[in-house]
Amino acid sequence: MDLALIQTLTVLQLILIIAVILYMTANIIYLVRLQPVVKPISNPPRLSVCVPARNEARGIHACLQSLLNQDYPNFEVIAIDDHSTDSTGDIMRTLAQENAHLKVLKAADLPEDWLGKPFALHQAFKIAQGEYLLFTDADPVFKRTALNTAVHAMRERELDLLTLMPQAEFGSFWEQAVQPVIFGFIASLTRFRNVNDPGHKSAMGFGAFLMFRRAAYEKIGGHEAGKADVLEDVLIAKRAKRAGLKLLVADGKQLFSIRMYFGLKEIWFGWQKNMFFAMKESVLKATYNVVVVLGFVFTPYIILAINIFEQIGWLWIGMAIVGVVLVSAAAYKTCDEMGLSRNNAVLFPLGALVMAAIMANSMFHTLVRKKTKWRGRVYPVK
Repeated sequence: MDLALIQTLTVLQLILIIAVILYMTANIIYLVRLQPVVKPISNPPRLSVCVPARNEARGIHACLQSLLNQDYPNFEVIAIDDHSTDSTGDIMRTLAQENAHLKVLKAADLPEDWLGKPFALHQAFKIAQGEYLLFTDADPVFKRTALNTAVHAMRERELDLLTLMPQAEFGSFWEQAVQPVIFGFIASLTRFRNVNDPGHKSAMGFGAFLMFRRAAYEKIGGHEAGKADVLEDVLIAKRAKRAGLKLLVADGKQLFSIRMYFGLKEIWFGWQKNMFFAMKESVLKATYNVVVVLGFVFTPYIILAINIFEQIGWLWIGMAIVGVVLVSAAAYKTCDEMGLSRNNAVLFPLGALVMAAIMANSMFHTLVRKKTKWRGRVYPVK
């Protein structure tokens, strides 16, 4: 191989690695991290927690029980059984018989122009009595102080919308290999300084935790405004920003956790439905981001191997080793952020490959098959 080419690639890969690490470091500095608040709130406003559930028997009991155990004094939980074919509805109704805070609603038939989750949450909102509204999923598990802390933040920061990122839980081998890479990728796309700047158009929403002032939610049209959008949480956050509402995206790892998918099959189909949508359905943007991720993870080792094999010289081998060390340090930091053992860093190259395959599959289903599937429902892509 040409000596000049190897040296050029060695320098370029080191520049890429440093640029990515500097970006990630600068980005994370602006991440607000909420800490649990146990101090009671004076005159606590009524809070309605809306939980959509379709075939969620595996996790719905833990989710609802964690909400019913909250130390917040003035709340209701509205759980919507979205035509489940498993025991989800029975579990929710049994819990409702034991706790007056919980109401269970049987979802109406899904209209043709709605997606399932937005419609379920829209129905919950219709009967919600709260001045504050929390829209969540059926699989998070909340710490006892979660609602109290969130309402504190809403009041003290005078927020219209608070959206939180959870502590991710990983069980199987494939979850530990793939999910940290995807979560890290999503975090890198969320420019925390910009999304929390009222003067910037950037916005982000996480469907596992969207807390609104009721008046703000109604002002932007609620979930009806995102009724046909796979990424309705992001769309709602963008509408809030455009309407001049005050948004905060924050780290909620101290408040709740979530194990999104169990095993490779669930990871594959779970992310397939919306990963390409997160790229704004842009082939160029999707390709660029996948290339950057794969380049960041793999290039240092490839360049190091080439330098050693071709015996380019210690200076260039040293530069290649620096690249490997920097990538390893970034992987360790990601493991630390997600509560994983640093040993999991060795799985990141595999995770990056799987993420690239999921992106390609998501692109195929969106552009070629023009449909997406989730929870037994098939939705056309317009």
